[in-house]
Amino acid sequence: MEFLYGGLPFWGFALACAVTFFSGFVKGAVGFAMPLIMISAFSSFMPPDLALAALILSVLTTNVHQSLRFGLQAAWASAVKFWRVIAMTCLGIVISAPFVVVLPQQLLFILLGVPVMGFAVMQLSGWKPVIPTHLRNPAEYGLGLIGGLYGGISGIWGPPVIVYLLAINIDKAEMVRVLGVVFMIGAVVLTVAHLGSGVLNATTLPFSAALVVPAGLGMWLGFQLQDRLDAERFRRWTLIVLMAIALNLVRRAIFG
Repeated sequence: MEFLYGGLPFWGFALACAVTFFSGFVKGAVGFAMPLIMISAFSSFMPPDLALAALILSVLTTNVHQSLRFGLQAAWASAVKFWRVIAMTCLGIVISAPFVVVLPQQLLFILLGVPVMGFAVMQLSGWKPVIPTHLRNPAEYGLGLIGGLYGGISGIWGPPVIVYLLAINIDKAEMVRVLGVVFMIGAVVLTVAHLGSGVLNATTLPFSAALVVPAGLGMWLGFQLQDRLDAERFRRWTLIVLMAIALNLVRRAIFG
């Protein structure tokens, strides 16, 4: 059972399951935030490398489900439409994953958290940015790469992509589908990268697999809420969750 628990006592495993269930619910409701919630909570009672390993398979399986919820054809259409974001996210993960044990996460958290928090606050106050059509391709390249570079180190690559999708004002269903596709492909790359880095190993892999069940249950409940949210309420809750995530990143940067 020590392998199942990832070297944690039973209470630690139970707490990890509860955190995973809640993060799955939030992801089902707004389409993201699972790894952000998991890595933040897990880091308070397990080593950073175990916290990263623990979330990987839950993130992978829930994103497969999310991306295919509207069917394979719709998922493929989203992948083709946003291939630049996907390709650059994958590239960034591959580049940064080997440095997970050497780069200072506090610096990365502050560099990501402050601008994302500012964006969310301005959006909630009524400001709605518009990215001109001729600038969308460069924005996809840049924000996808930035997200991937953060993702390989921390397991968090969503905020830059979410900022872009909110700025181009796509509808709720497409936003959730695009996030699912982007996150799914990124999660595959992250999984492979950390099988190579040693973060996923004989001890951490069973632990990560055990958390897939509470993640799936939480996500199913979250889908029930998402289906009841209209477009404006969905956007508002997305921004609220995004701001909470940014605040937590800043907190972790300052207090560790």
